[in-house]
Amino acid sequence: MTNIDFNRRRFLQYAALGTLTTSIPGFASTANRHLNQTPDKVFKPDVEIALTAQTAEIPILPGAATRVLKYTGKLLKGPQAAIKQLPGYLGPILNLEQGQRVRIFFYNQLPEPCVTHWHGMHVPQIMDGHPMYAILQGEQYVYEFEVKNPAGTNWYHSHTHEMTARQVYQGLTGLITITDEAERKLDLPSGEFDIPLVIQDRSFTSGNQLHYSLTMRQRMQGFLGDTILVNGQRNHVIPVKTRAYRLRILNGSNARIYKLGWSDGSPITAIGTDGGLLEKPETFPYIMLSPAERVELWVDFSGHKTGSELALQTLPYQGFSMGMGGGMRGGRGGMGMQEGAVDQGSKDTLVRFTITEQVSDSPKLPDTLVPIHRLTVKDVSNPDKTVPINIGMRRMTFNLNGRIFEMLDYTEQERIPLNTVQKIRISNANPAMGGGMGRGMRGGQGGGMMGMMMALPHPIHLHGQQFQILSRKPGYADNAYATVKDGFINSGWKDTVLVMPGEEVEIIKPFMDYTGLFLYHCHNLEHEDMGMMRNFFVS
Repeated sequence: MTNIDFNRRRFLQYAALGTLTTSIPGFASTANRHLNQTPDKVFKPDVEIALTAQTAEIPILPGAATRVLKYTGKLLKGPQAAIKQLPGYLGPILNLEQGQRVRIFFYNQLPEPCVTHWHGMHVPQIMDGHPMYAILQGEQYVYEFEVKNPAGTNWYHSHTHEMTARQVYQGLTGLITITDEAERKLDLPSGEFDIPLVIQDRSFTSGNQLHYSLTMRQRMQGFLGDTILVNGQRNHVIPVKTRAYRLRILNGSNARIYKLGWSDGSPITAIGTDGGLLEKPETFPYIMLSPAERVELWVDFSGHKTGSELALQTLPYQGFSMGMGGGMRGGRGGMGMQEGAVDQGSKDTLVRFTITEQVSDSPKLPDTLVPIHRLTVKDVSNPDKTVPINIGMRRMTFNLNGRIFEMLDYTEQERIPLNTVQKIRISNANPAMGGGMGRGMRGGQGGGMMGMMMALPHPIHLHGQQFQILSRKPGYADNAYATVKDGFINSGWKDTVLVMPGEEVEIIKPFMDYTGLFLYHCHNLEHEDMGMMRNFFVS
Protein backbone atom coordinates (compact mmCIF):
# COMPACT_ATOMS: atom_id res chain seq x y z
CA MET A 1 0.00 0.00 0.00
CA THR A 2 1.41 3.41 -0.94
CA ASN A 3 1.48 6.43 1.33
CA ILE A 4 -0.95 8.16 -1.04
CA ASP A 5 -3.44 5.30 -0.73
CA PHE A 6 -3.13 5.35 3.04
CA ASN A 7 -3.65 9.11 3.29
CA ARG A 8 -6.67 8.95 1.00
CA ARG A 9 -8.22 6.09 2.97
CA ARG A 10 -7.68 7.87 6.28
CA PHE A 11 -9.07 11.14 4.90
CA LEU A 12 -12.21 9.37 3.70
CA GLN A 13 -12.64 7.62 7.05
CA TYR A 14 -12.44 10.90 8.91
CA ALA A 15 -14.52 12.88 6.41
CA ALA A 16 -17.31 10.32 6.60
CA LEU A 17 -17.57 11.01 10.31
CA GLY A 18 -17.62 14.75 9.83
CA THR A 19 -15.48 17.09 11.89
CA LEU A 20 -14.06 15.09 14.78
CA THR A 21 -15.08 16.31 18.18
CA THR A 22 -12.80 17.43 20.96
CA SER A 23 -14.19 14.60 23.11
CA ILE A 24 -11.69 12.33 21.36
CA PRO A 25 -8.22 13.38 22.56
CA GLY A 26 -5.99 14.63 19.80
CA PHE A 27 -8.71 15.15 17.24
CA ALA A 28 -10.08 18.67 17.48
CA SER A 29 -10.06 18.66 13.67
CA THR A 30 -9.04 16.43 10.80
CA ALA A 31 -5.98 18.61 10.28
CA ASN A 32 -4.66 17.83 13.75
CA ARG A 33 -2.96 14.58 12.77
CA HIS A 34 0.45 15.67 14.07
CA LEU A 35 -0.61 16.35 17.65
CA ASN A 36 2.45 14.77 19.20
CA GLN A 37 5.21 15.78 16.82
CA THR A 38 6.91 17.88 19.47
CA PRO A 39 7.56 17.28 23.19
CA ASP A 40 5.31 18.74 25.84
CA LYS A 41 7.36 21.46 27.54
CA VAL A 42 5.50 20.91 30.81
CA PHE A 43 6.28 17.16 30.87
CA LYS A 44 9.59 16.54 32.67
CA PRO A 45 10.84 13.04 31.76
CA ASP A 46 13.03 10.84 33.91
CA VAL A 47 13.80 8.68 30.88
CA GLU A 48 14.12 9.73 27.24
CA ILE A 49 14.53 7.20 24.43
CA ALA A 50 14.80 7.50 20.67
CA LEU A 51 13.11 4.54 18.98
CA THR A 52 13.25 4.05 15.22
CA ALA A 53 11.38 1.58 13.01
CA GLN A 54 13.51 0.77 9.98
CA THR A 55 14.47 -1.97 7.55
CA ALA A 56 17.53 -4.09 8.29
CA GLU A 57 19.32 -7.28 7.26
CA ILE A 58 19.97 -9.62 10.17
CA PRO A 59 21.56 -13.10 10.20
CA ILE A 60 18.99 -15.59 11.55
CA LEU A 61 19.75 -18.84 9.73
CA PRO A 62 23.13 -20.00 8.37
CA GLY A 63 23.85 -18.32 5.07
CA ALA A 64 22.24 -15.18 3.71
CA ALA A 65 21.02 -12.48 6.08
CA THR A 66 17.25 -11.98 6.43
CA ARG A 67 15.50 -8.74 5.53
CA VAL A 68 13.43 -7.61 8.51
CA LEU A 69 11.69 -4.63 10.03
CA LYS A 70 13.45 -3.66 13.24
CA TYR A 71 13.15 -1.27 16.16
CA THR A 72 16.46 0.33 17.07
CA GLY A 73 16.80 2.33 20.26
CA LYS A 74 19.08 4.90 21.84
CA LEU A 75 19.02 6.19 25.42
CA LEU A 76 18.92 9.98 25.50
CA LYS A 77 18.36 10.50 29.23
CA GLY A 78 18.04 8.32 32.30
CA PRO A 79 19.77 5.34 33.92
CA GLN A 80 21.94 3.20 31.62
CA ALA A 81 19.86 0.13 32.51
CA ALA A 82 16.76 1.73 30.98
CA ILE A 83 17.52 0.23 27.60
CA LYS A 84 19.16 -3.08 26.77
CA GLN A 85 20.09 -3.99 23.23
CA LEU A 86 19.50 -7.57 22.11
CA PRO A 87 21.27 -9.42 19.31
CA GLY A 88 19.09 -10.24 16.32
CA TYR A 89 16.01 -8.52 14.96
CA LEU A 90 14.03 -7.85 18.17
CA GLY A 91 13.80 -4.33 19.48
CA PRO A 92 15.69 -3.29 22.62
CA ILE A 93 14.29 -4.19 26.04
CA LEU A 94 12.97 -1.08 27.80
CA ASN A 95 13.61 -1.47 31.55
CA LEU A 96 11.36 0.98 33.39
CA GLU A 97 10.34 1.67 36.99
CA GLN A 98 6.91 2.41 38.39
CA GLY A 99 6.49 6.16 38.80
CA GLN A 100 9.01 7.10 36.10
CA ARG A 101 8.02 9.68 33.52
CA VAL A 102 9.01 8.41 30.09
CA ARG A 103 9.38 10.22 26.78
CA ILE A 104 9.92 8.19 23.61
CA PHE A 105 10.71 9.84 20.29
CA PHE A 106 9.37 7.38 17.72
CA TYR A 107 10.76 7.79 14.21
CA ASN A 108 9.28 5.97 11.23
CA GLN A 109 11.91 5.17 8.61
CA LEU A 110 9.81 2.48 6.93
CA PRO A 111 8.44 3.02 3.41
CA GLU A 112 4.92 2.61 4.85
CA PRO A 113 2.81 3.89 7.77
CA CYS A 114 3.55 2.69 11.30
CA VAL A 115 2.37 3.25 14.85
CA THR A 116 3.65 1.66 18.07
CA HIS A 117 1.42 0.23 20.82
CA TRP A 118 2.70 -0.14 24.40
CA HIS A 119 0.96 -3.43 25.08
CA GLY A 120 -0.22 -3.82 28.67
CA MET A 121 0.67 -0.28 29.69
CA HIS A 122 -1.92 1.99 31.34
CA VAL A 123 -1.47 5.19 29.34
CA PRO A 124 -3.67 7.92 27.79
CA GLN A 125 -5.37 7.28 24.46
CA ILE A 126 -3.02 9.51 22.48
CA MET A 127 -0.06 7.54 23.87
CA ASP A 128 -1.54 4.06 23.42
CA GLY A 129 -0.72 3.48 19.76
CA HIS A 130 -4.23 3.53 18.33
CA PRO A 131 -3.95 3.06 14.53
CA MET A 132 -5.49 6.49 13.93
CA TYR A 133 -2.11 7.90 15.01
CA ALA A 134 -0.05 6.08 12.38
CA ILE A 135 2.73 8.23 10.99
CA LEU A 136 4.28 8.12 7.53
CA GLN A 137 7.87 7.61 6.45
CA GLY A 138 10.14 10.33 7.80
CA GLU A 139 7.69 11.49 10.47
CA GLN A 140 8.03 11.56 14.26
CA TYR A 141 5.58 10.84 17.08
CA VAL A 142 6.39 11.73 20.69
CA TYR A 143 5.04 9.37 23.35
CA GLU A 144 4.98 10.73 26.91
CA PHE A 145 3.54 8.87 29.87
CA GLU A 146 4.01 8.04 33.53
CA VAL A 147 4.60 4.38 34.34
CA LYS A 148 1.56 3.47 36.44
CA ASN A 149 1.89 -0.30 36.04
CA PRO A 150 3.29 -2.47 38.83
CA ALA A 151 6.32 -4.70 38.32
CA GLY A 152 5.89 -7.07 35.42
CA THR A 153 6.59 -7.83 31.77
CA ASN A 154 4.87 -5.96 28.94
CA TRP A 155 5.84 -5.38 25.32
CA TYR A 156 5.62 -3.01 22.40
CA HIS A 157 4.79 -3.70 18.78
CA SER A 158 3.39 -2.25 15.59
CA HIS A 159 -0.36 -1.61 15.56
CA THR A 160 -0.83 -0.26 12.05
CA HIS A 161 -4.31 -0.80 10.63
CA GLU A 162 -4.43 -3.79 8.27
CA MET A 163 -0.63 -4.10 8.50
CA THR A 164 -0.14 -5.26 12.09
CA ALA A 165 0.25 -8.96 11.30
CA ARG A 166 2.87 -8.45 8.61
CA GLN A 167 4.81 -5.73 10.44
CA VAL A 168 4.99 -7.74 13.67
CA TYR A 169 5.86 -10.89 11.70
CA GLN A 170 8.72 -9.04 10.02
CA GLY A 171 10.18 -8.00 13.37
CA LEU A 172 8.52 -4.98 15.00
CA THR A 173 8.45 -6.36 18.55
CA GLY A 174 10.23 -5.55 21.81
CA LEU A 175 9.91 -6.24 25.54
CA ILE A 176 9.18 -3.85 28.40
CA THR A 177 10.09 -4.76 31.98
CA ILE A 178 8.85 -2.79 34.96
CA THR A 179 10.10 -2.92 38.51
CA ASP A 180 8.71 -1.43 41.71
CA GLU A 181 9.46 -1.36 45.42
CA ALA A 182 7.33 -4.40 46.25
CA GLU A 183 9.19 -6.52 43.71
CA ARG A 184 12.61 -5.38 44.90
CA LYS A 185 11.80 -6.53 48.44
CA LEU A 186 11.24 -10.09 47.16
CA ASP A 187 14.85 -10.50 46.01
CA LEU A 188 13.81 -12.47 42.93
CA PRO A 189 16.52 -13.71 40.50
CA SER A 190 17.97 -10.72 38.68
CA GLY A 191 20.73 -9.79 36.28
CA GLU A 192 21.98 -12.83 34.36
CA PHE A 193 19.45 -14.97 36.26
CA ASP A 194 16.47 -12.99 34.87
CA ILE A 195 16.05 -14.27 31.30
CA PRO A 196 13.64 -12.89 28.68
CA LEU A 197 12.25 -15.36 26.14
CA VAL A 198 10.28 -14.11 23.12
CA ILE A 199 8.77 -17.11 21.33
CA GLN A 200 7.79 -16.74 17.67
CA ASP A 201 7.15 -19.09 14.77
CA ARG A 202 8.35 -18.10 11.33
CA SER A 203 8.74 -19.58 7.86
CA PHE A 204 11.67 -18.94 5.54
CA THR A 205 12.32 -19.22 1.83
CA SER A 206 15.29 -21.20 0.51
CA GLY A 207 17.15 -17.89 0.44
CA ASN A 208 16.57 -17.29 4.19
CA GLN A 209 13.93 -14.62 3.67
CA LEU A 210 10.81 -14.46 5.80
CA HIS A 211 7.87 -16.07 4.05
CA TYR A 212 4.51 -14.40 4.66
CA SER A 213 1.93 -15.00 1.98
CA LEU A 214 -1.62 -15.60 3.10
CA THR A 215 -4.04 -18.04 1.55
CA MET A 216 -7.68 -17.81 2.55
CA ARG A 217 -7.33 -20.57 5.13
CA GLN A 218 -4.21 -18.91 6.58
CA ARG A 219 -6.19 -15.71 6.97
CA MET A 220 -8.95 -17.64 8.68
CA GLN A 221 -6.82 -19.74 11.02
CA GLY A 222 -3.90 -17.36 11.39
CA PHE A 223 -0.40 -17.75 9.98
CA LEU A 224 1.57 -20.66 11.43
CA GLY A 225 5.28 -20.92 10.69
CA ASP A 226 7.41 -24.06 10.48
CA THR A 227 10.40 -22.76 12.47
CA ILE A 228 10.44 -21.82 16.15
CA LEU A 229 12.57 -18.80 17.07
CA VAL A 230 13.35 -17.75 20.63
CA ASN A 231 14.85 -14.28 21.00
CA GLY A 232 15.21 -14.32 17.22
CA GLN A 233 17.31 -17.49 17.16
CA ARG A 234 16.59 -21.02 15.96
CA ASN A 235 17.55 -23.98 18.18
CA HIS A 236 18.23 -21.57 21.04
CA VAL A 237 20.44 -22.97 23.83
CA ILE A 238 21.05 -21.09 27.10
CA PRO A 239 23.83 -22.07 29.53
CA VAL A 240 22.71 -21.97 33.17
CA LYS A 241 24.03 -22.65 36.66
CA THR A 242 22.60 -24.93 39.34
CA ARG A 243 20.38 -22.30 40.92
CA ALA A 244 17.01 -20.53 40.50
CA TYR A 245 16.14 -18.39 37.48
CA ARG A 246 13.28 -16.10 36.52
CA LEU A 247 12.03 -16.58 32.95
CA ARG A 248 9.95 -13.82 31.35
CA ILE A 249 8.11 -15.41 28.44
CA LEU A 250 6.18 -13.60 25.70
CA ASN A 251 4.22 -15.37 23.02
CA GLY A 252 5.13 -13.04 20.16
CA SER A 253 3.67 -15.26 17.45
CA ASN A 254 0.91 -14.10 15.13
CA ALA A 255 -1.42 -17.03 15.78
CA ARG A 256 0.35 -20.01 17.37
CA ILE A 257 -0.75 -21.12 20.84
CA TYR A 258 1.88 -22.83 23.00
CA LYS A 259 1.35 -25.45 25.69
CA LEU A 260 4.42 -24.84 27.83
CA GLY A 261 5.92 -27.76 29.71
CA TRP A 262 9.26 -29.19 30.80
CA SER A 263 10.89 -32.04 28.90
CA ASP A 264 11.32 -34.11 32.07
CA GLY A 265 7.60 -33.88 32.90
CA SER A 266 8.12 -31.83 36.06
CA PRO A 267 5.46 -29.26 37.05
CA ILE A 268 5.82 -25.70 35.84
CA THR A 269 5.77 -22.84 38.36
CA ALA A 270 4.34 -19.44 37.47
CA ILE A 271 5.11 -16.30 39.46
CA GLY A 272 3.62 -13.73 37.09
CA THR A 273 1.27 -13.19 34.19
CA ASP A 274 0.36 -10.34 31.80
CA GLY A 275 -0.25 -7.70 34.43
CA GLY A 276 2.59 -8.51 36.80
CA LEU A 277 3.42 -10.79 39.69
CA LEU A 278 0.88 -13.18 41.15
CA GLU A 279 -0.21 -13.16 44.78
CA LYS A 280 1.71 -16.39 45.32
CA PRO A 281 3.51 -18.92 43.11
CA GLU A 282 1.21 -21.33 41.30
CA THR A 283 2.12 -24.76 39.93
CA PHE A 284 0.62 -26.29 36.79
CA PRO A 285 1.18 -29.47 34.77
CA TYR A 286 1.54 -27.14 31.76
CA ILE A 287 0.64 -23.55 30.86
CA MET A 288 -1.32 -22.43 27.80
CA LEU A 289 0.14 -19.27 26.27
CA SER A 290 -1.72 -17.62 23.41
CA PRO A 291 -0.45 -14.74 21.23
CA ALA A 292 0.32 -11.59 23.28
CA GLU A 293 0.12 -13.37 26.65
CA ARG A 294 3.08 -13.30 29.00
CA VAL A 295 4.01 -15.60 31.84
CA GLU A 296 6.86 -15.41 34.33
CA LEU A 297 8.28 -18.75 35.45
CA TRP A 298 10.44 -19.77 38.38
CA VAL A 299 12.79 -22.60 37.47
CA ASP A 300 15.43 -24.07 39.77
CA PHE A 301 18.26 -26.07 38.16
CA SER A 302 19.77 -27.00 41.55
CA GLY A 303 18.99 -30.69 41.22
CA HIS A 304 20.59 -31.06 37.81
CA LYS A 305 24.09 -32.31 37.05
CA THR A 306 26.67 -30.40 35.08
CA GLY A 307 26.41 -31.34 31.43
CA SER A 308 22.73 -32.27 31.63
CA GLU A 309 19.96 -30.50 29.79
CA LEU A 310 16.37 -29.41 30.38
CA ALA A 311 14.16 -28.22 27.54
CA LEU A 312 11.13 -25.99 27.57
CA GLN A 313 8.70 -27.51 25.09
CA THR A 314 5.32 -26.87 23.60
CA LEU A 315 3.45 -30.06 24.39
CA PRO A 316 0.92 -31.74 22.09
CA TYR A 317 -2.74 -30.88 22.43
CA GLN A 318 -5.80 -31.43 20.30
CA GLY A 319 -5.77 -28.11 18.54
CA PHE A 320 -9.07 -26.64 17.47
CA SER A 321 -8.72 -25.57 13.86
CA MET A 322 -10.39 -25.29 10.50
CA GLY A 323 -10.32 -29.03 9.88
CA MET A 324 -12.81 -30.70 7.61
CA GLY A 325 -13.71 -34.34 7.43
CA GLY A 326 -11.08 -35.39 9.96
CA GLY A 327 -12.86 -33.37 12.61
CA MET A 328 -11.70 -30.66 14.96
CA ARG A 329 -9.73 -32.65 17.45
CA GLY A 330 -6.24 -32.44 16.11
CA GLY A 331 -6.59 -30.04 13.25
CA ARG A 332 -4.77 -32.50 11.01
CA GLY A 333 -7.45 -33.13 8.44
CA GLY A 334 -8.41 -31.11 5.40
CA MET A 335 -8.07 -27.37 5.86
CA GLY A 336 -6.50 -27.63 9.28
CA MET A 337 -2.99 -27.87 7.81
CA GLN A 338 -1.15 -25.03 6.12
CA GLU A 339 1.35 -25.80 3.42
CA GLY A 340 4.79 -26.14 4.99
CA ALA A 341 3.52 -25.23 8.45
CA VAL A 342 3.68 -27.15 11.70
CA ASP A 343 0.10 -27.63 12.83
CA GLN A 344 -1.43 -25.94 15.86
CA GLY A 345 -1.04 -28.29 18.83
CA SER A 346 2.07 -30.11 17.61
CA LYS A 347 4.93 -30.91 19.98
CA ASP A 348 8.19 -28.98 19.56
CA THR A 349 11.23 -27.88 21.53
CA LEU A 350 11.28 -24.14 22.22
CA VAL A 351 14.55 -23.59 24.09
CA ARG A 352 17.13 -25.83 25.76
CA PHE A 353 18.96 -25.06 29.00
CA THR A 354 22.33 -26.73 29.48
CA ILE A 355 23.79 -26.88 32.98
CA THR A 356 27.36 -25.65 32.76
CA GLU A 357 28.32 -24.76 36.34
CA GLN A 358 27.68 -25.98 39.87
CA VAL A 359 26.97 -23.27 42.46
CA SER A 360 25.76 -23.55 46.04
CA ASP A 361 24.07 -20.17 46.45
CA SER A 362 20.49 -19.82 45.23
CA PRO A 363 17.41 -17.84 46.31
CA LYS A 364 14.40 -19.73 47.57
CA LEU A 365 10.95 -19.50 46.00
CA PRO A 366 8.92 -17.05 48.12
CA ASP A 367 5.72 -18.36 49.69
CA THR A 368 3.96 -15.10 48.80
CA LEU A 369 4.70 -12.50 46.15
CA VAL A 370 2.59 -9.32 46.02
CA PRO A 371 -0.84 -8.54 47.46
CA ILE A 372 -3.60 -8.29 44.84
CA HIS A 373 -6.98 -6.72 45.45
CA ARG A 374 -9.32 -9.33 44.05
CA LEU A 375 -12.23 -7.64 42.29
CA THR A 376 -15.69 -9.20 42.59
CA VAL A 377 -19.12 -8.39 41.20
CA LYS A 378 -19.59 -6.17 44.26
CA ASP A 379 -17.01 -3.81 42.75
CA VAL A 380 -18.91 -3.45 39.47
CA SER A 381 -20.22 0.09 38.99
CA ASN A 382 -23.44 -1.02 37.28
CA PRO A 383 -24.09 -4.62 38.44
CA ASP A 384 -27.24 -4.94 36.32
CA LYS A 385 -25.28 -4.44 33.09
CA THR A 386 -22.76 -6.78 31.51
CA VAL A 387 -20.75 -5.47 28.56
CA PRO A 388 -20.83 -8.06 25.75
CA ILE A 389 -17.97 -9.15 23.50
CA ASN A 390 -19.53 -11.72 21.21
CA ILE A 391 -17.22 -13.46 18.75
CA GLY A 392 -18.95 -14.05 15.42
CA MET A 393 -18.49 -14.39 11.70
CA ARG A 394 -20.17 -12.93 8.66
CA ARG A 395 -19.17 -13.29 5.02
CA MET A 396 -16.06 -15.26 5.94
CA THR A 397 -14.86 -12.47 8.26
CA PHE A 398 -14.64 -12.72 12.05
CA ASN A 399 -16.30 -9.89 13.95
CA LEU A 400 -17.04 -8.68 17.46
CA ASN A 401 -20.64 -7.97 18.44
CA GLY A 402 -21.61 -8.33 14.80
CA ARG A 403 -19.36 -5.49 13.64
CA ILE A 404 -15.91 -5.14 12.15
CA PHE A 405 -13.42 -2.36 12.83
CA GLU A 406 -13.99 1.21 11.74
CA MET A 407 -11.33 3.65 12.84
CA LEU A 408 -13.39 5.91 15.12
CA ASP A 409 -16.61 3.96 15.39
CA TYR A 410 -18.23 2.77 18.60
CA THR A 411 -21.76 1.81 19.59
CA GLU A 412 -23.75 2.84 22.61
CA GLN A 413 -22.91 -0.43 24.37
CA GLU A 414 -19.23 0.34 23.74
CA ARG A 415 -19.48 3.68 25.55
CA ILE A 416 -17.97 3.26 29.03
CA PRO A 417 -18.26 5.87 31.81
CA LEU A 418 -14.89 7.08 33.10
CA ASN A 419 -13.65 5.80 36.47
CA THR A 420 -15.94 2.79 36.56
CA VAL A 421 -15.46 -0.95 36.95
CA GLN A 422 -17.24 -3.06 34.34
CA LYS A 423 -18.17 -6.71 34.06
CA ILE A 424 -17.55 -8.00 30.53
CA ARG A 425 -18.70 -11.32 29.07
CA ILE A 426 -16.62 -12.68 26.18
CA SER A 427 -18.50 -15.38 24.30
CA ASN A 428 -17.03 -17.71 21.67
CA ALA A 429 -20.28 -19.64 21.31
CA ASN A 430 -21.11 -18.32 17.87
CA PRO A 431 -24.83 -18.71 17.13
CA ALA A 432 -24.04 -19.30 13.46
CA MET A 433 -22.36 -22.54 14.45
CA GLY A 434 -25.69 -24.07 15.30
CA GLY A 435 -26.54 -26.79 17.77
CA GLY A 436 -24.55 -29.36 15.83
CA MET A 437 -21.25 -27.56 16.26
CA GLY A 438 -20.24 -29.61 19.27
CA ARG A 439 -20.82 -32.83 17.38
CA GLY A 440 -18.90 -31.42 14.44
CA MET A 441 -15.92 -30.67 16.66
CA ARG A 442 -15.86 -34.17 18.04
CA GLY A 443 -16.15 -36.22 14.92
CA GLY A 444 -16.75 -34.05 11.91
CA GLN A 445 -20.42 -35.07 11.91
CA GLY A 446 -23.06 -32.39 11.75
CA GLY A 447 -22.72 -28.71 12.47
CA GLY A 448 -21.73 -28.13 8.87
CA MET A 449 -18.59 -26.89 7.20
CA MET A 450 -19.12 -23.28 8.26
CA GLY A 451 -19.59 -24.16 11.91
CA MET A 452 -16.47 -26.28 11.89
CA MET A 453 -14.43 -23.61 10.17
CA MET A 454 -15.32 -21.17 12.93
CA ALA A 455 -14.44 -23.50 15.79
CA LEU A 456 -11.29 -21.58 16.62
CA PRO A 457 -9.80 -20.23 19.86
CA HIS A 458 -9.42 -16.46 20.03
CA PRO A 459 -6.97 -14.56 22.28
CA ILE A 460 -8.94 -11.43 23.17
CA HIS A 461 -6.88 -8.38 24.17
CA LEU A 462 -8.27 -5.24 25.80
CA HIS A 463 -6.30 -2.00 25.74
CA GLY A 464 -6.11 0.30 28.74
CA GLN A 465 -6.02 -1.09 32.24
CA GLN A 466 -5.52 -4.76 33.03
CA PHE A 467 -8.48 -6.92 34.04
CA GLN A 468 -9.19 -9.96 36.20
CA ILE A 469 -10.93 -13.19 35.19
CA LEU A 470 -14.15 -13.88 37.07
CA SER A 471 -15.15 -17.20 35.53
CA ARG A 472 -14.69 -19.58 32.60
CA LYS A 473 -17.57 -21.68 31.28
CA PRO A 474 -16.56 -24.26 28.68
CA GLY A 475 -19.23 -24.97 26.10
CA TYR A 476 -17.69 -28.13 24.72
CA ALA A 477 -16.06 -30.05 27.55
CA ASP A 478 -14.88 -32.81 25.24
CA ASN A 479 -11.54 -34.54 24.76
CA ALA A 480 -10.04 -31.59 22.89
CA TYR A 481 -10.84 -29.13 25.69
CA ALA A 482 -9.52 -31.62 28.23
CA THR A 483 -6.05 -31.38 26.65
CA VAL A 484 -5.78 -27.65 27.46
CA LYS A 485 -8.09 -26.90 30.40
CA ASP A 486 -5.50 -27.32 33.18
CA GLY A 487 -3.14 -24.75 31.69
CA PHE A 488 -5.10 -21.52 32.14
CA ILE A 489 -3.86 -18.99 34.70
CA ASN A 490 -7.08 -17.42 35.97
CA SER A 491 -5.64 -15.36 38.82
CA GLY A 492 -3.73 -12.11 38.78
CA TRP A 493 -4.03 -9.24 36.34
CA LYS A 494 -4.43 -9.90 32.61
CA ASP A 495 -4.75 -7.96 29.38
CA THR A 496 -5.25 -10.94 27.05
CA VAL A 497 -7.39 -14.03 27.60
CA LEU A 498 -7.65 -17.14 25.43
CA VAL A 499 -11.29 -17.98 24.77
CA MET A 500 -11.76 -21.51 23.48
CA PRO A 501 -14.49 -22.65 21.05
CA GLY A 502 -17.85 -22.68 22.81
CA GLU A 503 -16.37 -21.01 25.87
CA GLU A 504 -17.71 -18.03 27.80
CA VAL A 505 -15.29 -15.99 29.91
CA GLU A 506 -16.39 -13.26 32.31
CA ILE A 507 -13.85 -10.62 33.26
CA ILE A 508 -13.91 -7.53 35.46
CA LYS A 509 -12.07 -4.44 34.24
CA PRO A 510 -11.46 -0.93 35.62
CA PHE A 511 -11.67 2.01 33.20
CA MET A 512 -9.82 4.63 35.22
CA ASP A 513 -7.94 7.88 34.62
CA TYR A 514 -8.14 8.31 30.83
CA THR A 515 -10.90 9.16 28.38
CA GLY A 516 -10.96 8.35 24.68
CA LEU A 517 -10.97 5.38 22.33
CA PHE A 518 -9.36 2.17 23.58
CA LEU A 519 -9.28 -0.90 21.38
CA TYR A 520 -10.35 -4.44 22.10
CA HIS A 521 -9.57 -7.13 19.55
CA CYS A 522 -8.45 -10.63 18.77
CA HIS A 523 -4.67 -10.94 19.05
CA ASN A 524 -4.55 -13.56 16.36
CA LEU A 525 -3.03 -10.85 14.18
CA GLU A 526 -4.51 -12.12 10.93
CA HIS A 527 -7.94 -11.88 12.57
CA GLU A 528 -7.17 -8.36 13.80
CA ASP A 529 -6.19 -7.23 10.32
CA MET A 530 -9.42 -8.73 8.94
CA GLY A 531 -11.34 -6.33 11.19
CA MET A 532 -11.87 -8.38 14.36
CA MET A 533 -11.34 -5.23 16.42
CA ARG A 534 -13.53 -2.57 17.99
CA ASN A 535 -13.32 0.58 20.13
CA PHE A 536 -14.48 1.26 23.65
CA PHE A 537 -15.17 4.98 24.08
CA VAL A 538 -14.42 5.98 27.66
CA SER A 539 -16.05 9.29 28.56
